[in-house]
Amino acid sequence: MSERIRKGFSFLLALTLVVSMFSITGCAAEEEPTDDGTEEPVSDVTKGGTFNFYISEPAFIDPYNLQESEGTQVGQAVFDSLVAFDPITSELKPAAAESWESNEDATVWTFHLVEGAKFHDGSDVTADDFKYAWERICTPSVASEISYHLGAVKGYDAMQDETATELEGVKVIDDYTLEVTLNYGFADFEFVVGHPALAPVPKEAVESDPAAFSEMPIGNGPFKMAEPWAHDQYIKIVKFDDYYGDEPNIDGVDFKILADQDTAFLEFEAGNLDFTQIPTGRIQETIDKYGESPDGYTVNPGEQVSLGAEQAIYYLLVNTTDPALKDPNVRAALSMAIDRQDICDKVFEGTRTPATGIVPPGIVGYEANAFPYAKYDVEAAKAKLAEAGFPNGEGFPEISLEYNSGSGHEDILQLVQEDLKAIGVNGKLVGSEWAQYLDKLGAADYQVGRLGWIADYPIMDNFLYPLFKTGSSDNYSFYSNPDVDAKLDEARTTVDDDARVALYQEIESIVGNDAVSIPMFYYRHTRVASDRVNDGVYSANGLFTFESCWLSE
Repeated sequence: MSERIRKGFSFLLALTLVVSMFSITGCAAEEEPTDDGTEEPVSDVTKGGTFNFYISEPAFIDPYNLQESEGTQVGQAVFDSLVAFDPITSELKPAAAESWESNEDATVWTFHLVEGAKFHDGSDVTADDFKYAWERICTPSVASEISYHLGAVKGYDAMQDETATELEGVKVIDDYTLEVTLNYGFADFEFVVGHPALAPVPKEAVESDPAAFSEMPIGNGPFKMAEPWAHDQYIKIVKFDDYYGDEPNIDGVDFKILADQDTAFLEFEAGNLDFTQIPTGRIQETIDKYGESPDGYTVNPGEQVSLGAEQAIYYLLVNTTDPALKDPNVRAALSMAIDRQDICDKVFEGTRTPATGIVPPGIVGYEANAFPYAKYDVEAAKAKLAEAGFPNGEGFPEISLEYNSGSGHEDILQLVQEDLKAIGVNGKLVGSEWAQYLDKLGAADYQVGRLGWIADYPIMDNFLYPLFKTGSSDNYSFYSNPDVDAKLDEARTTVDDDARVALYQEIESIVGNDAVSIPMFYYRHTRVASDRVNDGVYSANGLFTFESCWLSE
């Protein structure tokens, strides 16, 4: 995604989620006479070709720090984790592990690896490689920003405070059996291990030259690096002939790194890209020219634009430690002052939906109107502001409205700025480059900011635990509520599915009543494929399944 969304980690859809997909159907198989006069079908799938895919410059492509959409797009093609998610049904399916099970209280998980799987350097993939990869992530000197995925594993805290150099809870039973013991029951842990960051890495290759590995990582996935990452230019991958799974139809993928989505779209129109994002303001024009998928997901030549729902939320962060924003009434007022539908219509031509909670539709447990103040009501907003001691905004200081520049967020924040003026609140727009922006968020050096969150794995926990748990590295609102913390811990340990979901729904309600963040809208695909792409699947978590697509000549 050219508009960076921190992976909230974050990835994928729950079992009942309808996942977005690109499926440009090929022609029906034809009959061809054989030597004996009978006829047999001719395959309509063309083999070969290179897929040209637009990304912006990733932060990392080495699994130890896969943390945002662009790097993860590459990483998931080069690496396989223990499990995967079906891009159409979102069901868990085997990947590097052919099977797995847990004990009764979900504190011990056992994964049985595929035997004979290879890394791209020809070495065997074993349980030791998963143990090494996970401990690498948890080693403080490595400076991984995504180690929290393993926070439930026994021994994680000891590695973080450097009193241990190994994860006590990760045991290699034999070459193809990995046992993982958790600090507490975590019924959704099988989803967590599907994250691309938790893929195996070959120890010898990493430790012989860590810097070189980060530029040209050696994975176990369907594609391998063709050459080192050419920063700000391209990343090239080619199919791995010894892959243990189904052979990809295409020869490879050229990830073309371009400055912005407008430049990428020009390249698409020139025939130099097979897949890209549609710039704001050009959605209807693109639909008119290339055709819209009838169901929002499946596209064919002439029906190439996908507007399918994504498992992602665009929201405004509110720094609850800031003196002007400590009062929940103030935060509620800001939220109700914003006309989300107006923003969806003006910026996204009606292709996005106003958000009424932090958990998006499609995730099991989603509830509409989970945040009571995520609605447009100017008079109610004014009343809340007056209740906080600022009638008509009198005496309320100017606040900063911050965003990462270069991805169209200024258009959104300008409309927010106008809406806040209607209740007497003045906002100052402040743009920063992505890395600098994240530093400001982490240092609480902001008042109101924006962020996107797309699921790392398809569970409610992924939208609530990292964003609102006290001390979480992604809790940029610096919210701290002991009741929420206790319920988050309780939900993770609850094995019964219905009871666990009910707890998460209760947590979302509490957070919403505290007006800790301001949900804005749910993402939708605004993507277009070239008319040579067939059977491509672009899931609701924004990852393209390159191994199943094929390209027309």
